Amino acid sequence: MKKNMKTNSILMGGLMLLGTICSCTPAAVEDYASYVNPFIGTGGHGHTYPGAVVPNGMIQPSPDTRIYEWDACSGYYYADSTMNGFSHTHLSGTGCGDYGDVLLMPTVGKQEYQPTGSKSQQMAYASAFSHKNEVAEPGYYSVFLDRYQVKAELTATQRAAIHRYTFPQAVDAGFILDLDYSLQRQKNEEMEIEVISDTEIRGRKKTVYWAFDQYINFYAKFSKPFTYTLVTDSIALDEGGPLLPTAKVLLQFPTAKNEQVLVKVGVSAVDMDGARKNVEAEIPEWDFDGVRQAARAEWNKYLSKIDIQTTDTDQRTMFYTALYHTGMQPNLFTDADGRYLGMDLKPHQGDVKQPIYTVFSLWDTFRAYHPLMTIIDPELNEAFIRSLIQKEEEGGIFPMWELAGNYTGTMIGYHAASLIADSYVKGYRNFDVKEAYRACLRTAEYDTTGIITHPLVLPHLMPQAKYWKNKVGYVPCDKDNESVAKALEYAYDDWCISVLADAMGDEPNKEKYSTFAEGYKVYFDPSTRFMRGLDSEGNWRTPFNPRSSNHRNDDYCEGTAWQWTWFVPHDVDGLVELMGGKDAFIGKLDSLFIADSALEGNMVSADISGLIGQYAQGNEPSHHIAHLYNYVGQPYRTQELIDRILHTLYFNNPDGLSGNEDCGQMSAWFIMNAMGFYQVCPGKPVYSIGRPLFNEATIHLNAGKTFKIVAHNNSRDNMYVQSMVLNGKELQTPFFTHQDIVDGGVLELTMGDKPLK
Repeated sequence: MKKNMKTNSILMGGLMLLGTICSCTPAAVEDYASYVNPFIGTGGHGHTYPGAVVPNGMIQPSPDTRIYEWDACSGYYYADSTMNGFSHTHLSGTGCGDYGDVLLMPTVGKQEYQPTGSKSQQMAYASAFSHKNEVAEPGYYSVFLDRYQVKAELTATQRAAIHRYTFPQAVDAGFILDLDYSLQRQKNEEMEIEVISDTEIRGRKKTVYWAFDQYINFYAKFSKPFTYTLVTDSIALDEGGPLLPTAKVLLQFPTAKNEQVLVKVGVSAVDMDGARKNVEAEIPEWDFDGVRQAARAEWNKYLSKIDIQTTDTDQRTMFYTALYHTGMQPNLFTDADGRYLGMDLKPHQGDVKQPIYTVFSLWDTFRAYHPLMTIIDPELNEAFIRSLIQKEEEGGIFPMWELAGNYTGTMIGYHAASLIADSYVKGYRNFDVKEAYRACLRTAEYDTTGIITHPLVLPHLMPQAKYWKNKVGYVPCDKDNESVAKALEYAYDDWCISVLADAMGDEPNKEKYSTFAEGYKVYFDPSTRFMRGLDSEGNWRTPFNPRSSNHRNDDYCEGTAWQWTWFVPHDVDGLVELMGGKDAFIGKLDSLFIADSALEGNMVSADISGLIGQYAQGNEPSHHIAHLYNYVGQPYRTQELIDRILHTLYFNNPDGLSGNEDCGQMSAWFIMNAMGFYQVCPGKPVYSIGRPLFNEATIHLNAGKTFKIVAHNNSRDNMYVQSMVLNGKELQTPFFTHQDIVDGGVLELTMGDKPLK
């Protein structure tokens, strides 16, 4: 579709928008952004990226240092020393790779673009760089490219990016704009690129990878006219290999010494016109510094939701970087004109004031990220829920892991039910509750009809495990993979549905799903005292080894029986009883943290990381377990373990995370526990008290209220809570409610160096 390339109304709208951002954002009392280290998580297996983004932005301009394998999931890996360029779409902390669209690289001299082989991590035009010449801040990134002697700078608005490149004197400067490039070398199923003037380029492509139908459109405008060479011949990566479609533009122009050339880039999942409108609406001028300042102001607004008091600069950096990581997704998916790509892969006219979002890693984020959002930004969390409801209506079912308007069928459970139940019981109901409830009932049933997705995705999106759970009351391990993990998560999600059914006055479904919620009991083997696979004949799977892992191909999901045995967040008392009472439960829980950390199996899951005994902080199934001691009268054990995790598994360096960041979940866990509490069961508006890192943490709520956690006599040695006082009233158990936060007030914890038993 072709429309006018520029209109006065769009230009004026963009000027007004930029003016609003710059003039109406209140000046931050504190520069919270200065505490953030975007390189945390870019090493190890954190899979974060350091590029320039704004909170929940559609576009993520960031450097790419590698193409293939697990540690290329975000495109950037701190151990690398060469850079391929700057692409505009990235995922933060995921365990699967995708995106890396529309790569731009400045060049000086001969422009090399020939293939370097299917195993190479570097493109022919890659440049060496040094971390000494690299800067990453919220909303801004820069690096010096040694090969070309060019300084690159990036910043962004919600839907567009602006680059600034400082060139040396050269007669042969330029850029390579590489459209066929992507992370993991995805299949380019459709692709076109067009130079529409001597300063403008646009293009579109459809890639097939994790998202089977990812559509990306772009529009780029350059501040300096160029001549160009279009490269569209098919090329083989290896000699004699298959020919692959190519779409690159080689741009050329002369530059004076220290001449700055700017580039504005917009993206859209809808069409190229949408990408252009996104640029013109949000970056109408060439004001790089103004956009950078506005981006930083947006981050300061986001980060100011929580204030902390600490003299430990590393802990301050870790806390605000964690909060920063929670703001990187889900991502805006609605263009500046209100259009978006639906789950039916068709353009829809929506409302820019009620936008659709994408990138929902629900298996990870239902645990801590979304509960955190109900505290610091419940209205945004409601918007996420509205997006999920819209996606269900367009695609036929709630997504499990949604990416770029695609069902991926990745991971397990149907945790949209968790988000909805948790928001509802906390009183945040600005969404169609009846539609949400209907959709929850739909996703819990085995029904493959009416779902718009790729045939290869459907069996994962709608696994047979649901059929067996509903038909015979459990998931036989010889009928579906990851049977124990699926069944335990189904029991929790069904409990969430029973909560909603109760709220809706639907007594039959309340009883039905309350019964399903007790389904976890089927899997507990009293002889081994683990949750264990049970076949369709009622026999335990043998042989059985609780430390065995065969990644994504056994009875568990990215874990072992040691970690999954504890996933009954909705009925801890029932799990205690199942294990033989408090003493037996405590003994078993103790054994988790002191067991040998060795893992066994043909293909041990790399996700099982950050081990304390067999407890795995580096992956989500363990995240609630340390707080279970609070339920059996041993809160000092919770305090000891939280202290150990906070101090030994989070660091202020690139290898600062013990596992994948997972779209804000790893960081949300840190934020809540560093403040001194955690929600064990989303859907029950109750928080478990742990061990606060900070002398004081203040959460800024709506209507000017605050909720403050004060730790008296706090120090590294004083990890044990001696007394708990909420608004002047002493607490007898280590729990408080969400309403206590909403009402505002002060939770005072007096700390000491000896456990209070």
